[in-house]
Amino acid sequence: MCKKQGSLSINSENIFPIIKKWLYSDHDIFFRELISNGCDAVTKLKKLEGMGEYTFPEGAKQKVDVILDEEAKTIRFLDTGLGMTADEVEKYINQIAFSGATAFLEQYKDKTNEDQIIGHFGLGFYSAFMVADRVTIDTLSYQEGAEPVFWECTGGTEYTMSEGTRREVGTEITLYLNSDSAEFAKEYRAREIINKYCSFMPVEIYLYTNAEWEKAQEEASVETVETEPAEETEEKEEEDKKEEKKIPQSLSDTNPLWTKHPNDCTEEEYREFYRKVFLDFKEPLFWIHLNMDYPFNLKGILYFPKINTEYDSLEGTIKLYNNRVFIADNIKEVIPEFLMLLKGVIDCPDLPLNVSRSALQNDGFVRKVSDYITKKVADKLTGMCNTDRENYEKYWDDIHPFIKFGCLKDDKFYDKMKSSILFKNLDGKYQTFADLTEGDNKNIVYVTDELQQGQYVKMYKEAGLNAVILPSNIDSPFITMLEQKNEGVKFRRIDAEVTDSFKAEGEEKTEEEQKAETEELTKIFQDALGKEKLSVKVENLKDEKLSAMITLSEEGRRMQEMMKMYGMADMASGADETLVLNANNALVKFVREQKESGHVPMICKQLYDLARISHAPLTAEEMSEFVARSNEILMLLTK
Repeated sequence: MCKKQGSLSINSENIFPIIKKWLYSDHDIFFRELISNGCDAVTKLKKLEGMGEYTFPEGAKQKVDVILDEEAKTIRFLDTGLGMTADEVEKYINQIAFSGATAFLEQYKDKTNEDQIIGHFGLGFYSAFMVADRVTIDTLSYQEGAEPVFWECTGGTEYTMSEGTRREVGTEITLYLNSDSAEFAKEYRAREIINKYCSFMPVEIYLYTNAEWEKAQEEASVETVETEPAEETEEKEEEDKKEEKKIPQSLSDTNPLWTKHPNDCTEEEYREFYRKVFLDFKEPLFWIHLNMDYPFNLKGILYFPKINTEYDSLEGTIKLYNNRVFIADNIKEVIPEFLMLLKGVIDCPDLPLNVSRSALQNDGFVRKVSDYITKKVADKLTGMCNTDRENYEKYWDDIHPFIKFGCLKDDKFYDKMKSSILFKNLDGKYQTFADLTEGDNKNIVYVTDELQQGQYVKMYKEAGLNAVILPSNIDSPFITMLEQKNEGVKFRRIDAEVTDSFKAEGEEKTEEEQKAETEELTKIFQDALGKEKLSVKVENLKDEKLSAMITLSEEGRRMQEMMKMYGMADMASGADETLVLNANNALVKFVREQKESGHVPMICKQLYDLARISHAPLTAEEMSEFVARSNEILMLLTK
């Protein structure tokens, strides 16, 4: 062909500088675009062969090779795809924003399907100019009689086209990196990026340094002229095995697990895939395999990881793919916020991505995808609760933060899950919300810390009562939501009040006697502690060994928690706190009867701190005073 010069025909005003600098947020994305273009070209040629319009040469391997030359600062992308004629270079390269994949699908829409055609934007090739000062294309079309074409552009809108040198069908793209992008020619960096974006593309991908490539080409040319002897010796077979180990391994898993039918996948395959993709060697609890063809195409696997809530972040990773091409992690338009706690992959070729493939257009379709994923997760969980209750209960402690977060964020998810929400009681048994509110029971007592609230738990058990355990931070907003959605239901923490079940039976004091006793003890404790506003209540409790306890009204405590959340902890301290004294306890009786004793202030302080320790941790200063006072009290026993 005759040498030709010209200007790129740009379909949108001033698009080239946008492509070069701002089209993609991550400059490493050119690897994804050029490799996916190569995979498209190979896939198209395979389809043409399947339709009888092309025959691959004997022994030909369909692949994409990436060759790095760190010294020369070049990267070459070679594919064995269908290549381009001069007219096609004019159409698909020189006219920016014309999509080759779209044209191909239109031409063959009645003969094949589009599932494996990746590109549909027409701009991916030009991502190369974000990192390269010069880009060349050497290509040979599969069409009979086609001539090779060489194309070159130095980053402006000017290009040259001439006859190329390529003798094999396919395309070679060479990037001459600018000084700021030389890192991309380093093997470790290129391997990292390819693994990130291209791990599951439908065509095998190989990475070479320039020296490895030249050696591989030299060995390939020798193999074509040498003939092997009829019988190989054991030494020769062993040597062959060693040589095989030197062959680069494909960086692409061309048959990822999510593309298979769930019935064809084993538990070990699911676990191995999880370890490989997320580098997490803690076994996942269970998983959901998404496999949908209508009304849109969506496949994927969502894993429920085992979370140590004390040390682990409650944020997972859900990788979004478009026809096996990695788009991004945790795209909130597609993945409901509460599902971000999971780990998984979702592949949806139908998603309406923008030209950079890294952000989604907001439309009703995206919402439908999000709703479908939510529904499938809810169906899996409710199904497990109904048919595999034993395992569901076993997983509950790990998955309940995720489920409660989902209920808080999505009313539809709550509606589906409400009958499968479990509550573990003090006996370790699990109950549903319906179990807890059976009959006229609308008051639910709960424990947030079995150790810290051990005294109250002990009282409950001795009284034959039970409570549910709600230890997570998310439980506070969750029970508030349940109260709002279920009229009359009230949750009350175990230390909120002293119920009649703990009071001693027998002759009751008159109202006047009880008032006098309370006023007297209140004055004694207020003076001893120096707390004029201390609220004191006197009760006749069954357990005579119990001297005092702290109660905090449910409303007051929730207000405290909310104020702490907003950084107003100082304003929240002590709100609605009541010191409950047991009138049946010998120490309380001593305080009242011997109020003039010099030991009374010290005993009052000790009883108050003991009550507080059973309610919440003391500060460092308060604990030091408590220890010193305890030693002083013990010394009294020696006198």
